Amino acid sequence: MHPADLLPLADLRTVANAMLQPYRVHVQLDSLTERTTSIGSPYLEARLVDATDSLLWRLFDNNPCFHQLKDLPRSAFIELDAEWIDTGKYGIEPRSPKVRLLSEDEKQSLLLGDPETAARQQSDWHTILEKLASLSDPRLHHLCQLFLDRFADRYKRTAAARENHHARRGGLVEHVAQMMRASDALCSVYPDLNRDLLIAGILFHDCGKMWENSYPETGFSQPYNLHGEMLGHIPLGLELVNKLWRDLMDLPEATDWTLLDPNSEHVRLHLLHLVAAHHGQLEYGSPVLPKTPEAIALHHIDNIDAKLEMFRRGYQTAKELAPHIYDRFRPWPTRIVSPLKSIPPPPPTEETPGPESPPITDNHPPGD
Repeated sequence: MHPADLLPLADLRTVANAMLQPYRVHVQLDSLTERTTSIGSPYLEARLVDATDSLLWRLFDNNPCFHQLKDLPRSAFIELDAEWIDTGKYGIEPRSPKVRLLSEDEKQSLLLGDPETAARQQSDWHTILEKLASLSDPRLHHLCQLFLDRFADRYKRTAAARENHHARRGGLVEHVAQMMRASDALCSVYPDLNRDLLIAGILFHDCGKMWENSYPETGFSQPYNLHGEMLGHIPLGLELVNKLWRDLMDLPEATDWTLLDPNSEHVRLHLLHLVAAHHGQLEYGSPVLPKTPEAIALHHIDNIDAKLEMFRRGYQTAKELAPHIYDRFRPWPTRIVSPLKSIPPPPPTEETPGPESPPITDNHPPGD
């Protein structure tokens, strides 16, 4: 008998329906909570996680895996082989489950993420490196390199949020790379924007989340951090940029920058302002409102990418109430509707060029 297909949790959530389907998942046991029903019967709530999603599994005391799971160490890496069904009200459930511990090789493979996520994040990381390598301002170029030399590994395993968007191991890399691509598109139509400052600001805007939303080297669970809890990622990011800047000014190369215009202190202040103002509003945690073109651009790029990621997740996970209409999901405040499909232009060929759309004309003479 061939083993059932191995799926990441996000794909399992997509394919599960009202019919039983055999699949395997490789996951980490993030938490295990013992509870009792209204009549006093014990049950377990197991939160299972991988690089793509999380799943809550409720096991009652008559479940064949009840005692096996209860005896597992927290943060154990397991395979769950089952017949999966989407129950509707209670979500996705495994029926006839079988559990085993993963081998060390399977564990390391799981930590790299499913092949699609791992490939996407690797590509996004290369995008970040390419954008930073193109910076013309030597101070920002060296500052970004200094940051990567010290924090690249931690940065690559940090999420962009705990829940709302890109809330997964490596999610910050995906978010930052997309923001940098959007920034270059915006700079192409608003050439007065300081591209170097904007790209560097995007790299650093959420760097404080390395102490707020970072994952350990061997896990998919975001631990709570006292610094992140008491200060938040914006003050932590400001402190980190200031520390790196002081170290930057101690480099031998810094003597060559004294005559640059703008001067180094102005560059530092503008970069700090981008970190401080990126939430856009005081009530959302920014200590200051955006006061420069780059600050307002970064705020909106950040917000757009976060919101579109929420839509993407909503289409995957929210219940379809009627054709094209999906139920509310956290944190979106209303139901959402399927986007309108676009019609791609036919690809032209040498033999048969693609048909051209009719020109758009102005039928009103000047002065009308």
